[in-house]
Amino acid sequence: MNFLIDNNLPPAIARALNELTKCEGHSVVSLRERFPANAADIDWVTHLKKEGGWAVVSQDKFSKGDAERFAFRECGLPIFCLARQWGQMTYWNKAENLVRWWPSIIEQALLVKGGAAFRVPWRFSATGKFQQLKI
Repeated sequence: MNFLIDNNLPPAIARALNELTKCEGHSVVSLRERFPANAADIDWVTHLKKEGGWAVVSQDKFSKGDAERFAFRECGLPIFCLARQWGQMTYWNKAENLVRWWPSIIEQALLVKGGAAFRVPWRFSATGKFQQLKI
C-alpha cells in the first residue's frame, strides 16, 4: 500500500515513516514529492484514484468547497484525518505519536475497500480504533 502525507504535515515525517515501513512493502511520500506544492486537492486526489493502491493521511479539516469534498468522498481511497489536537502539538510530538499510530493506520487502510474517511485521535488506545467520518 502507498501512503500520501498531505501538505499539512512536514515531508520529513513522510520520509521517516517510509524508512520504517518499506521493509513491510509499503511506501510513504509527501504530497510535495509527487505533486506541485500548489496542486489543487481535486487534481492529486483524482490522480491517486486512477493509480489505485493509495491511502491519504491529512491534518486538513476538509472544509473546502463542495467540489473538493465531493472529490474526497468519491475517490475510493482510505483517508485518515488527524484530529484537531494534532495541530496544537510540536513537530516531535506529532512524529512520535504518528509512529505509534502507524501500524493501526496500515491495518485499517488494508481492510478498507471502496474508500472511507477516519479520524485519528491524538490519544492512542491499545486497540487503535478510529472514528469513521462523513466528508
